Amino acid sequence: MNFELPSGLQAYIEKLDSFIHRDILPLQNSNDNVRFFDHRREPSRTQWDNGGLPTREWEDLLGQAREIADHAGFFRFPLPQSYGGQGHPETNLWMCAMRYHMASHPVYGGGVSLANDLQNEHSVVGNFPDFLMLYHWGNERQKADFIPSRLRGEFRMTFGLTEIHHGSDATHMDTRATPCILPDGSSGYSITGNKKWQTGAHSATHMLIFARTSGQAGSPVGITAFIVPRDTAGVTVQSFEYTLNMPTDHATVLLEDVQVPASAILGPLDNGLAIAQTFTHENRIRQAASSCGAAKFCIDRSVAYARDRIVFGKPLSSNQAIQWPLVELSTQVEMLRLLILRTATEMDVLQKKFSEGSTAGNAGGQLMAPWVAIEKQLGHKISMCNYYANRLATQAADNAIQVHGGNGYSRHQPFEHIWRHFRRYRITEGSEEVQIRKVAGYLFGYKSTGLDGKRAMTKL
Repeated sequence: MNFELPSGLQAYIEKLDSFIHRDILPLQNSNDNVRFFDHRREPSRTQWDNGGLPTREWEDLLGQAREIADHAGFFRFPLPQSYGGQGHPETNLWMCAMRYHMASHPVYGGGVSLANDLQNEHSVVGNFPDFLMLYHWGNERQKADFIPSRLRGEFRMTFGLTEIHHGSDATHMDTRATPCILPDGSSGYSITGNKKWQTGAHSATHMLIFARTSGQAGSPVGITAFIVPRDTAGVTVQSFEYTLNMPTDHATVLLEDVQVPASAILGPLDNGLAIAQTFTHENRIRQAASSCGAAKFCIDRSVAYARDRIVFGKPLSSNQAIQWPLVELSTQVEMLRLLILRTATEMDVLQKKFSEGSTAGNAGGQLMAPWVAIEKQLGHKISMCNYYANRLATQAADNAIQVHGGNGYSRHQPFEHIWRHFRRYRITEGSEEVQIRKVAGYLFGYKSTGLDGKRAMTKL
């Protein structure tokens, strides 16, 4: 087994580093833009007198960084070549390695920088879950209408699965879509219900709304996804929810007789939940890499501080009470990093089998989409990576606050911000409990990978 990152990946990370130091960090440090990242970050980012929404200056700065990264060829890295991306055969491995590197970097790491500010999923190497949904499930007209606009930043879509009364139990959703005749005499659907935590609703042009079109509550069959223009009659943003980390762009949306044409359906009628699976695994493994990297950032900063801090006439680092928690955390980071990279590699191997038309990646010989096969064969490993990394990031940030004492508690250090941000990932992207339950399903035999006990050996 080879535990080294491929030489091409190492060279690409060096190239990315050079770009960030040359083009992004100078922008971060110009025109007092550093106010968005130092102790003033939360008030500088937040319109406290306008519902807690992001300030225009903050979002404009993020947009400027993305444009620079796009022009330099980094932003669209994970996309197919036909849309300006690399079309790399090892996208998951490369993305995880880059996310880990950027989150752990001693200068711009921790997820608090213009290169990689994870509070709002901003990075100079973009993540495109909405693109994946359109690319894999959109018809030709939808792809032509929406994907180019998305890449220009003109099409922005929220993801409407969670509701006021339903989160992890999404198959019990209250939102319903019933057939109707539109004013022009054509067939369509009337959608009534609600959605919560609609990230980006303040600037969205469209909303992807999941609604039950048939079947009973609790059934995964009978749910359909609709692309709904934000300005459609009956769509009301009721509120934006204040959160542990501000600003907020998380809306509660009410839908009352929202009428859309049948052409608004994305993917198959009554089988819309499959759309969410398209990006779930990629999102979770990449988030795990970022969380693991942020944990390492906190550990490294704590070690450096403990070495320099003199207490009672000797370095703080000489105390075992300081050493041992950092040893535990560092050990966990090293083990987790390898599991993340190994799992990402196995995802790439499985996706490659599908792209080459092989049925070897289909569990039990059953034909399925690549993300379905990944869920079946690797879903438990991805959940291991994700839930543990998100927990580890918060533990490392909490320990860093303790090691730094009053300085760590202050906003002059990034640790309180890191803790507040990464704490959310123990709930989003599948709660910690849901993911542990998935791992238990494989461990105790409630679920099967379909591999009949065989274990594929892959190289890292």
